[in-house]
Amino acid sequence: PETYNQIFTMHGTTMIFLVVMPALFGFANYLVPLMIGARDMAFPRLNALSFWLLPMGGALLHFSLLAGGAPNAGWFSYAPLSETPFASTPGTNYWVVALLVLGISTVAASINLVATILTLRAPGLTLQRLPLFVWMILVNSLLAALALPVLNAGLVMLLVDRQLDAHFFAPAQGGSALLWQHVFWAFGHPEVYIMALPAFGMISEVIPVFSRKPIFGYEFVAGSTVAIAFLSFGVWVHHMFAVGLGRPVDLFFAASSMLIAVPTGVKIFNWIATMWGGSIRFTTAMMFAVAFLVQFVIGGLSGVTFTLVPIDWQTTDTYYVVAHFHYVLFGGTAFAILAGLYYWFPKMTGRMLSERLGKWHFWLTVIGFNLTFFVQHALGLMGMPRRVYTYPDLPFWGTLNLISTLGAAVMGVSTLVLALNLVRSLRSGAPAGDNPWDAWTLEWATSSPPAAHNFDRVPPVYGRRPLWDLAHEREPSQLAVPRAQIAKWSAGRIAVLTFIASETGFFVVLISAYVYFNLLRAPGLGPSAMSTLDPRKTAAYTACLVLSSVTVALAERAERAQRKAVMKVWLGLTLLLGVTFLVGQGLEYAHIFKTGIVVGSNLFATTFFTLTGFHGLHVCVGLLALGIAGALGVRKRSAGVGRSVLECAALYWHFVDAVWLVVFVVVYARAWR
Repeated sequence: PETYNQIFTMHGTTMIFLVVMPALFGFANYLVPLMIGARDMAFPRLNALSFWLLPMGGALLHFSLLAGGAPNAGWFSYAPLSETPFASTPGTNYWVVALLVLGISTVAASINLVATILTLRAPGLTLQRLPLFVWMILVNSLLAALALPVLNAGLVMLLVDRQLDAHFFAPAQGGSALLWQHVFWAFGHPEVYIMALPAFGMISEVIPVFSRKPIFGYEFVAGSTVAIAFLSFGVWVHHMFAVGLGRPVDLFFAASSMLIAVPTGVKIFNWIATMWGGSIRFTTAMMFAVAFLVQFVIGGLSGVTFTLVPIDWQTTDTYYVVAHFHYVLFGGTAFAILAGLYYWFPKMTGRMLSERLGKWHFWLTVIGFNLTFFVQHALGLMGMPRRVYTYPDLPFWGTLNLISTLGAAVMGVSTLVLALNLVRSLRSGAPAGDNPWDAWTLEWATSSPPAAHNFDRVPPVYGRRPLWDLAHEREPSQLAVPRAQIAKWSAGRIAVLTFIASETGFFVVLISAYVYFNLLRAPGLGPSAMSTLDPRKTAAYTACLVLSSVTVALAERAERAQRKAVMKVWLGLTLLLGVTFLVGQGLEYAHIFKTGIVVGSNLFATTFFTLTGFHGLHVCVGLLALGIAGALGVRKRSAGVGRSVLECAALYWHFVDAVWLVVFVVVYARAWR
């Protein structure tokens, strides 16, 4: 049983965080600059950081196998099973730290993609002309940047529980196991669409090319993507219908969960309408795209059944959920990735994949997948629970599980066929040429594989199908005149604003946890705990931090006026005020520790130290950024760079100050005497 729990946990975590997400962001990283006519990502060094964090996170996760045992509480790590009394081996600690590293990697990649798409598009490539894959990546990157910090905050709280004997999720000490579920699924359901939206983008590129028709309803496909991203943050409780939150809550989230199916369904009809009446070429890429439509619809329809609370009660934690989830993520996302692989492999390598082996791969995958997971719907409706290492010999259970096992073996064979196809094609595949599919988007206008700088010359963009426009020599009067792509904001400013939005989610979770435990429930907020705070002294340190926002703004003004000496004075004063605030916070900590209160003493201490401690860490990061900006600004050769860095650092500093004002009001208002 213990071995099964470890394998089950590692399977889910690895597939989501180390297979699906890296594959999708890898396609995005490679293709977005090509599809928008850019030479590289906006921030190449940040790109390298986000890449190398991936193997580091993977190594941390899998090293747990050698360090006392892998994590065993499931890929969702439900509390209290993930708390120390029930998971005493270091595996869960490695799981937490690995996911934090992977989360930072994903957020960094997302910020880079947003800045790249918004600032480096070719002349004439307006947002209304973006390839739908790029549109999906833009929305998806914003979604990831907002959702991952929610998980990171939950991971931080779990790590504090395990390492510092705190009580966020320990019910025996007044914590709340349901709080973990709320935090995890507030990330977890947007995560489903983080893994789905890039796949939708791939399908939106493949189907029109092999149907020889423009995408039907471009505006609806793009608009429904925004709707999905918005609604995905309001449906997480349908994962929790069985915990007893009450009928009004269940009804609200049932309705919102039904609503999110609408924009997803819009896309299905758009793709079908694109194929309708088209001159379809059933290449391997197109076959995987069509199979995606069938499999994803099955997964989507089974997902809608969970919005009906009584049905959810019957099927929750059964193999019906396993079947649904894999029809969405494998039948959906994985099939789309395979369609994209067969479509873009010639561009990446200059070689064609074998269509004969590709069709063998397709049919083995489709047969194996449906054998594996379709029967699991029936097992779930029969009551077979998920996450169990064995099961009773009830009628049909053994037979259906055997069919599922055989299907998995067939999928394994299909993967070997894919590997063979990749190796053979890389060695001796037919030369692809620049545009073997007669496609329309800008990546097909450069060589295969592209040069390191992507383009020698970017074709003019007059519409949504720039290569088709050039090939058919449409009259200029029929086309919009290309205009220079002017970014209102720099890539740096956009990146920092995206990062600030991301970090806002992190602090919203920590502040909400403090409010929940100390203002709503108040089990650990006693006179002894409150008496350790001195809001008057803290108000003085707060005034220093608020004043530092003024001084950094004056430093920016002096930098723009090229008054270096004045800039150095105001920036130095900003740094001094920031350090003064940190010293004040350190003195407050020392005073509290003298009273015998530490992080694990009670829920007040747990939430107080976690919230203010992480804010202090952000202050340190802000001081470092301001120091770097100042150093660059005083160097003549780096003056322009220093001005840009100072602008970005100042934005972040204003954010840090604003967060503290909220913390001060929430934490210290009740302590004021």
